[in-house]
This record gives sequence, structure tokens and C-alpha cells, in this order.
Amino acid sequence: MRRTRLFPALLGATVLGIAAAAAGQPFPQRGPDRGSLVIVGGALRDPAILERFLDLAGGPDAPIVIIPTAGGGEDYDEWYAGARRFRELGATDLTVLHTWDREEADSEDFAAPIRRARGVWFPGGRQWRLVDAYADTATERELHALLERGGVIGGSSAGATIQGEYLARGDTSGNTIMMGDHEEGFSFFRGVAIDQHLLVRNRHFDLLEIIEARPELLGIGIDEDTAIVVRGAGFEVIGQRYVAIYDNTRELPNGGSFYFLQPGDRYDLETREPLRREFGGGAFATTVKKKRN
Repeated sequence: MRRTRLFPALLGATVLGIAAAAAGQPFPQRGPDRGSLVIVGGALRDPAILERFLDLAGGPDAPIVIIPTAGGGEDYDEWYAGARRFRELGATDLTVLHTWDREEADSEDFAAPIRRARGVWFPGGRQWRLVDAYADTATERELHALLERGGVIGGSSAGATIQGEYLARGDTSGNTIMMGDHEEGFSFFRGVAIDQHLLVRNRHFDLLEIIEARPELLGIGIDEDTAIVVRGAGFEVIGQRYVAIYDNTRELPNGGSFYFLQPGDRYDLETREPLRREFGGGAFATTVKKKRN
């Protein structure tokens, strides 16, 4: 199932992206202007990452919705085990939301908890299940509306990849196929392809396939127990390990195809410049690629 979707709120950004590509300029990668994203590479253990998510939502009493559909279970209820971590951090207003019925997902009653939420969390599993259940429904529209009013969306593993525009590992036959039968994510983070479990699963070369086929995209690979916090034209790295950047507009002096950020580093999406906390921009020797004749 290949999906080509243009949300009204994203149409202007898409047109700008096409024009930029035609002019040989970078595609406009961007996170939400009012809300925030917490994108985790899987195997989340560091409580500081979930604490950051809750802080962005407004604190432990903020209404939080958890959508565990990527996990593939038939039913999830208020006793879903994945909610335990939130309760341990003091969260008091949790709603578990799940359906396989697209008609139900498109109903106002089903999407109502998202309208009152300040944060939504997507746990792991297979990201294409989220597309099949919620793409182009009232549920997805309310997720975008949550960001527009300043809320936060977070997720780990599959819940990380679904937040990008291009859906890496979206094939229903297995998670080793990078460009599969589902290629459209929810585009909370526009112009990017996101991969997870980066170094632990030896995946650090896998995003190259997508970036070579779709050079307008920025590739972001996130290792386990590590996250990026995205807002507008930038993000920062938090957690325990590394994030890899795959950027077709830059060349590395050693001929490499990607470079790493560590916790505390930041990235400017408009200038495509990484900043290391201790050394500033000088820690990364990259040059803008010259246009080919």
C-alpha cells in the first residue's frame, strides 16, 4: 500500500520543497513551529527522556494519550504495560487509545481524547500499522492540531520513524526493507527520514539507500536510549548515545557519508549546521556540495 498524501496544513511546505529542489536548494526540513517532538531511537531506559516529554506537555498532571497500535496487539486498555513508566514518573491523566477500524479512527468520538491532550506518545512495534490504522483520519488530523496548539508528540522505535515524512522500514513483509510498501509517515517532522536502533543493530549504513534515492530528504538515525527534541528549525540531542546525520548537501573531508552527534549537541535545520556544546560549529568540518553541471 503506497500512500501519497497532502494535508492542507502541509501543502504550502510541499510546494516550497518542490520549488527548492528545482532550484538546487535544500529541501525545507522543519519541525512544528508551536509544539515539540521527542523522537527516541528505541529501548528507552533513561528516565530523563520521558521526564522531558512530560515537562513539554505541562507536567505530570497534563493529559497524555498513549497510542500502542504499532505493537500489533488486538486490544489495549488502561492497564497496558507501557503506561507503567509514565505512572512511575507521576503522570496522573493517562488515556490508552487504540483501534484497527479506520472508520472508528475517523470518528470524532474516538479522536476526542487527543483534542484535550497536551501530549501523545507512540510506543514501538511496526510503523506501517500506524499508517494503516490512522492515516487520513480524524485521529491524524487531531495529532497535527495538537502540535499547532503547542502540545508535544513523542515516540520510541516505530514511534520515532512514524514522525518523519518518509517512512523508513515501512514494508509489511519485514523491517529490513528500507523503502517498502508504505513510504509516507505522519510528517510531524517534515523533509526527513528517521531510523532507529542505529548502532546497537548495526544499521548505520542503512539510511544511505533512502538518501541516495531521495536526495531532498535529510536522514536522521537515532541509537537506543537516545532522543532528539525537535521544534521549528532545530533540534537537540538528549539521552545516552549517538545520532547520525545523513545530508546530501554536505561533504565530509574524510569522504564519509554521515557524521555523529552526541548528547548536548544541537542541529540547525535552516543552515544544516551542527553545533557541539564544547566547541561550537568548528567541531564539524563539512563543506557545501557544489552543484554538478
